[in-house]
Amino acid sequence: MDLKDKGLLVVISAPAGCGKDTVIAELKKADDNVKQSISMTTRAPREGEADGVDYYFTTVENFENNISQDGFLEYVKYGVNYYGTPKKAIEENINEGKSVILKIEVEGAGNVRKIYPDAISVFIMPPSFSELSRRLRNRGTETEDDIERRLKIAETEMQRAKEYDYIVINDDLTACVNDVLSIIKAERLKYSNMKNIVEKIINN
Repeated sequence: MDLKDKGLLVVISAPAGCGKDTVIAELKKADDNVKQSISMTTRAPREGEADGVDYYFTTVENFENNISQDGFLEYVKYGVNYYGTPKKAIEENINEGKSVILKIEVEGAGNVRKIYPDAISVFIMPPSFSELSRRLRNRGTETEDDIERRLKIAETEMQRAKEYDYIVINDDLTACVNDVLSIIKAERLKYSNMKNIVEKIINN
C-alpha cells in the first residue's frame, strides 16, 4: 500500500548574516526529502552563479508571460528586475510528498502565507544582535555603510518574527539544522497532513 501523502511548503526567512543559506544546504544534505525552491529572475547571472541552481535566469518578456499565466506563487520587481517563485516546481514536489524550502524575505513570506495558508514559516534568529553585527563584519565583503544598512534592515525584520510559526536560533549550526528538521517532521505527522494516510489504513 502506498502511504505517501502530500508534502509541505516551508518558508524560511532570516536577516542577512544569520546563515540561512548554510542551514538550507545542510537540511538538503540531511534529508533527501527536502528540496529547495529556485526563484526566477530577469537580472543577469553574477560570477559563479548557474542557471537552474542559484536562479532560473530569464528574459523580461518570458517573466511577464509567466505572470499573465499565473505562473508565480509570488513575485516582486526591484528596480528594473523581476524576482519570482514559480508555482509548477513547488506543486510537483509537494504532490510527490517532498518538503519544499522557500527562502524568502519577510515581505514576500507574508504574501506567500496569504496565498498558501498551509505553509509552515520558520524565522532564523542570531543569538544576539552584537553577534549578527560581528558575523556581517567578519565576512569582509561589504563597506561599513552597507553593514549598517543591513543591520537596520535586520532589526526591522526581527521585529516581524512574531508573524512566523517557529523561531530557531542559529547559535550552533548543527543544533539549528536539527531544530528545523524536527519542525518539518512534527508538521508532517500532524493529523491534518496524515488524514489521507489514516483513511487508507482504515479502509484496507
